[in-house]
Amino acid sequence: MSIWTRIADALAALAKGEGLSTVFDRLRTPPERSVGFTIAVIALGAKMAKADGQVTRDEVTAFREVFAIPAEEEVNAARIFNLARQDVAGFELYAGKIAAMLGSGDPVLVDLLEGLFHIAMADGEFHPHEDTFLREVARIFGVDERCFRSLLTRFVPDAPRDPYDVLRVPHDAPLKDVRAAWRQAVRDSHPDRMRARGLPDEALKMAEQRLIDVNRAWEEIQAKEAA
Repeated sequence: MSIWTRIADALAALAKGEGLSTVFDRLRTPPERSVGFTIAVIALGAKMAKADGQVTRDEVTAFREVFAIPAEEEVNAARIFNLARQDVAGFELYAGKIAAMLGSGDPVLVDLLEGLFHIAMADGEFHPHEDTFLREVARIFGVDERCFRSLLTRFVPDAPRDPYDVLRVPHDAPLKDVRAAWRQAVRDSHPDRMRARGLPDEALKMAEQRLIDVNRAWEEIQAKEAA
């Protein structure tokens, strides 16, 4: 039985009126755990698209870019997406399930938040409701404010930018510590490492943008120290 068959079974249970928490309680251990994770990720992405009140074609395209779905299983995935995108209600539950499955500090949580930012900005605007949605997901994921601000400045053109936020170092950090943080961020942003965390090839362009942002931050801090 494939993961997508199990997903279809879980959806059928939801359609029959079983509560979301009840269905997820049956998906806590392998291989069903991967089913629950996939459902939660797709549903959270769909609700992100709905956060500003309407789901646009650009947002659907953005979702498909960051969450890879096998062509033969697009019908099942579409069922989840269409069910979830009807309203934003319940997104906290999905985010909580994902956080519990991965565990605090898992870098995939930041990858997922990055994907949600990509969906939010697909229509070229950053709605206040999208900001509220993303901040709450970040809180549930355990993503700190500095990391959130670094994502905000990368995706939202008019957001205030702080290179120290990008590298997640204090403003009074010695240059050697900043250099070490920059080198670690470069390693973490390498496409091979991102691919190993399960990102689809289509989403690796975000890793490339992350690397550009990291290098730019290091250059800005170097220039400031030399002034």
